[in-house]
Amino acid sequence: MEIVATPPVDRRFAVSLCSRLRTAKGQANPFPIYTELRSRGGVAAAPWGGHLVTGFDLCDQVLRSRDWLEPDARWREQQGDGTRWTAPSSREMSRTLPALNPPDHTWVRRSAGMFDRASLEEMRGTVGHLTSRLLDTLTERLHEGEADFNALVAEELPIATIGHWLGLPTADFARLRELTHDQVFTQELLPSASQLAMSDAATAQLRTYFMDLVRRRRAHPGDDPVSRWIRAWDGMESDRDKVDEAVYFLALFVLLAALETTSTLLATMTFLLLEHPRQWDWLTVHPELVPAAVEESLRYDPPTHVISRVSSRDRVLGGVEVLKDQMVHLMVGAANRDPDKHEDPELFNLHRKPAHLAFSGGIHYCLGAPLARLEAQTLLHQLVRRFPRLTLVRRPSWAPRVAFRRLLNLDVALS
Repeated sequence: MEIVATPPVDRRFAVSLCSRLRTAKGQANPFPIYTELRSRGGVAAAPWGGHLVTGFDLCDQVLRSRDWLEPDARWREQQGDGTRWTAPSSREMSRTLPALNPPDHTWVRRSAGMFDRASLEEMRGTVGHLTSRLLDTLTERLHEGEADFNALVAEELPIATIGHWLGLPTADFARLRELTHDQVFTQELLPSASQLAMSDAATAQLRTYFMDLVRRRRAHPGDDPVSRWIRAWDGMESDRDKVDEAVYFLALFVLLAALETTSTLLATMTFLLLEHPRQWDWLTVHPELVPAAVEESLRYDPPTHVISRVSSRDRVLGGVEVLKDQMVHLMVGAANRDPDKHEDPELFNLHRKPAHLAFSGGIHYCLGAPLARLEAQTLLHQLVRRFPRLTLVRRPSWAPRVAFRRLLNLDVALS
């Protein structure tokens, strides 16, 4: 295959596009920018080195291949002091499940043992009850006028669900949610120094919180996930300090994975349906399309727009040379609207055959995907039944992010 060199003009083009992605306008609607980026081919130069991948099949290929690696602790250390990759929050994230490569990834994932069919069935009733209670609160606010669906429901259901599962005090939910919002900046595409500082501080507080939790569960074990992880790891490792830290990293991963992306899914899904009232009206009459509506929301505007991988060797990807240890940023927000994959990709269509990369792929396919789907489908079933006349009051605003989407508000009313 012919190797295509990346000319300087393409890098300047990428600089311009990435700068626009970081504006309020770009964060509210990055998709026209993705279309421009995709026009340069499936692989384009990243302004800071490495490559941006926008083609669906190319992204899917990378995610499914074990020959592409996570930017793990070894890789991050090689980037040198003073880089974003050696910030305290980044070092901490390098030891959580999503940043591990085999063989470490394999046995940590197996030890997690969560969200299988049986455990999901156990959680179904809890999710339904929590959703109903939150919608009761929404009903009260809507009787007074407009209400912020994001604050009242989308931000509350994920922390209530995972908090209940982990056995966390309800009084801690608000604090954990806010720490998660700050922590995620270390996983952004281009975090600023101030954002990294916020992430470092939040990560330190989360470490203290969960290490204390692990010690309490070790002293007073119960029938909860943290206690089960302690028992499982005690059978594999004799050093209790190592076990407690391993369980801490599992608990941290579960919290971060269950909160940020799921709350964004719930808010974005509701926003997209209300923004397309014909689709919303159709769904109120045909609730059997709820699963399809969730999947189309995940395709149309997924919670995570960028997934990064590192090449394990020199290779050619989409006709472009990628060197060993060089990073590629998979622009899944763009890939999900690749016209080579989907007909009329800019059309929000509940009748489309599901195909998206919102939950990654391969060995790193999201462990929490079944739970996220359960929460989203449960919420949407109750929404269309209880609020068929729900309408959007105004367009929402978005957090200053590129990789991890987050709505700051979603104001709704009854027509």
